[in-house]
Amino acid sequence: MRLEYFEMIDRVTSLDRDAKRIEVSSTVPMESPVFEGHFPGHPLVPGVLLTETMAQASGYLVLGVMGFTHMPFLMGVDKARFRTFVGPGTVLTVTAQLEHEGSGYAVTKARITAEGKPICDAELRFRIMPFPEGMDGQMRAQARRIGLLEETV
Repeated sequence: MRLEYFEMIDRVTSLDRDAKRIEVSSTVPMESPVFEGHFPGHPLVPGVLLTETMAQASGYLVLGVMGFTHMPFLMGVDKARFRTFVGPGTVLTVTAQLEHEGSGYAVTKARITAEGKPICDAELRFRIMPFPEGMDGQMRAQARRIGLLEETV
């Protein structure tokens, strides 16, 4: 996880296209400039970055299910619940399930756990649109880096 670059996903541990489900893993870094302000002497991952982590896992799920034909853009977060704090070094497991896809929209339900204990969950809505010029190659490269795509794809 590279908080400063909004690269929240370390690796995809499983993608089930038929079940429309993804699981990813992320390890919170021990040090980050984010922790200097949130909070000095008591570093915690901001809830907005946990939400972004769920959104990225969901986005990769949509990309994987749709075969990288369109780009998902986050447009809404509903029913978000945060249950505990997350500090440096925590290994996160993020799962997302595609609940709806059609008419240019997708809805997922995502959750984060650590050592099997719930951290947070939310329902996320995405607008599905054509890739902006040149962005599909960048997204494929990122997907290869985290293990969503094979090097030959």
